[in-house]
Amino acid sequence: MLTIHSGDGGTGRAVAVSGDRITAVGTADELRALFPHARVREWRGTLGPALVHTGPVPDAPSPRERIHALLRLGVTAVVDGYLTDPALRAAAARGGLTRVPAGSVPPALAAGGRADLAVFDEAGGCVATVVGGRLVHRRA
Repeated sequence: MLTIHSGDGGTGRAVAVSGDRITAVGTADELRALFPHARVREWRGTLGPALVHTGPVPDAPSPRERIHALLRLGVTAVVDGYLTDPALRAAAARGGLTRVPAGSVPPALAAGGRADLAVFDEAGGCVATVVGGRLVHRRA
């Protein structure tokens, strides 16, 4: 199913996502016109690429909860050197996070790219995280 994710409550930047890929990038109005039957998710905040986590993974009682803590921050990629524990690597893989080398930056949101995106509020808090086209975190 094609989904349009739109920032700033439907007035800002938007991406159309099908499966795990970005189909198109533009304004919300442009994408609604191109894909009139798409599901639309309007987020209050600025939509952009998800983050690359460049430090130790937060502490939590289980590997799954440690990965979920990253998703709540808008992270979809982790520098490989911080995923040394096999249980943590497995949890990251199940969550769809990618392992990247040190110095990696988030790829720009572009048609054909993997649908890893996040929405951040004015204070920098994560409103929503999408990993490979799946909504994995949204703040209530």
